[in-house]
Amino acid sequence: MKSILSEIQDSVEKYADIISKISGVEVEVMDNNYIRIAGTGFFADKVNQDMSDESTIYQQALTCGKRQIVYNPRKDKICEKCKHIDKCEETFEISMPIKLNGRAIGVIGMMTDSEEKKKKLQNNLEIYLELLEQVAEFISVKAFEYDENIRVAATLKSLDLVSEKMIQGVIIVSINGTITSINNSALVQLKIDHDVKGEEVSIFPTGDIIADQKEYHLKIENKEYTIVGEFVNIDSPIHEFSSLLVFSELNSITDKEKPVVNPMEITNIVGVSKEIVKLRQEIVKIANSKSTVLITGESGTGKEMVATAIWKASDRKDKPFIAVNCGAIPESLLESELFGYVKGAFTGADSKGRVGKFELANNGIIFLDEIGDMPLHFQVKLLRVLQERKIVRIGSNQVIPLNVRVIAATNKNLEEMVEKNEFREDLYYRLNVIPINVPSLKERPGDIQLLFEYFAWKYADINEKKYRGIEPAALNILKSYSWKGNVRELENAVEFMMNMMDDTGIIKIKDLPISIANSQKTAKADLENSVIALDVLEKREIEKALKLYGSSTQAKKQIADLLGVGIATLYRKIEKYGLNYQNDNRI
Repeated sequence: MKSILSEIQDSVEKYADIISKISGVEVEVMDNNYIRIAGTGFFADKVNQDMSDESTIYQQALTCGKRQIVYNPRKDKICEKCKHIDKCEETFEISMPIKLNGRAIGVIGMMTDSEEKKKKLQNNLEIYLELLEQVAEFISVKAFEYDENIRVAATLKSLDLVSEKMIQGVIIVSINGTITSINNSALVQLKIDHDVKGEEVSIFPTGDIIADQKEYHLKIENKEYTIVGEFVNIDSPIHEFSSLLVFSELNSITDKEKPVVNPMEITNIVGVSKEIVKLRQEIVKIANSKSTVLITGESGTGKEMVATAIWKASDRKDKPFIAVNCGAIPESLLESELFGYVKGAFTGADSKGRVGKFELANNGIIFLDEIGDMPLHFQVKLLRVLQERKIVRIGSNQVIPLNVRVIAATNKNLEEMVEKNEFREDLYYRLNVIPINVPSLKERPGDIQLLFEYFAWKYADINEKKYRGIEPAALNILKSYSWKGNVRELENAVEFMMNMMDDTGIIKIKDLPISIANSQKTAKADLENSVIALDVLEKREIEKALKLYGSSTQAKKQIADLLGVGIATLYRKIEKYGLNYQNDNRI
């Protein structure tokens, strides 16, 4: 195994050469593997050679860790075991151990080969000993730096290997606040596609705790990110490794809370009526706008479908779409659901904190369905968010900027609600920037057959059935039905039919829901009732005229003229209805 001194051999040789030039004597350095690492003069050609069978003085200094001085080589007791004692030409020798963390890792030696050099060295012995000790310390420091760099590199390599296996993002920060290492997961989460090692990084806690994790603002290359995780400062930092950030981007946490949406595109809006053609054109026209949209229409007309079609046609189609049913959330929870809250915000809150729907929808679209059901007292808070484009989580003082497009929908008449003080006028105008009305089925009866076929093939595929068509009589019933539930009711009816359909693959009257199949009979009965009602009406009007004008011959002529019938017809009807008044004291 190579020694540390061999790894920094160039530096060791430079130090040995400096000492030799200053002192005028030869200098050599041996490592703890007994290999000559550096040598001057007649030792220069012997660098990298094994010294294990020579220089017992070096071995002694290495073993005991103390400097050794030999005033009379060959005669000193330490030289007795040296194999080269008879050939030794040295006249004076000093060996100084080089230590790292208290352990000798080598020896630096000075020796003379003449009495003149020996005398010079001895006359300035304290100076040369101090010089030798200082150089040994320099080499030790260099060895420490190398050892530390190796340790740091090994640590960073280990961290890199571990962090690359982690789903969470990992950033190692140097003592200078620059990025030492960043794993692939961090690059993916932050959408960074280039090397950012060495770039400055700023990490600031927001003070909020979301999903049971601390929230931070992260800044790299002047781009800011919101993340959640843990930022740890190292107790004994080294230059390349001062702190460690393990994180997940806030969006990756909130993705788990985002509902699954089945988006509808413009092509899913079925129909050839002028109303539907106009609707599709409007969606295309306003898709990329940032302005708020208010979708109105009867229940079941497909308002959410229109909202998702706007989303998929827009430049936000790859961003979140968050749907909120304002009428389905209890008033007490509405603020926390829409704006979110931090850990410990209020009694009964989730101890982990929660991201609100507006924050989940950031950079995308939030769909506020049934906006007419939003409590009046909360409407002012929503208005403020729409105006200021920012929110504050409950229990937090952190202002979160929003880039959210709002689409609202209702089946109520908001203008009438405004007049009755049931809906804020200022909020209504803020929402109704781009109004879109979704027509009911009774406004586009020509689309009923198209919609039926669309849903028929859809549910035939789902239920793995062979659909071949619908009987004309059954189709006529569908076309004449009122469809108060609009497209939603039609879709449900078709799904029922596909389950009732027999192996022929033909939808028949018997396959229709009972309420729809009976609707034609009901309509006929209503018509018959209306005919009977005409007889009743006729009797009532003649009776009213007789009471008003009397039953004299002259009065009956007036009544006949008034009703537009002949006098004989009037007499016949009076007899039919048993209306023969004798009192002639009338007007």
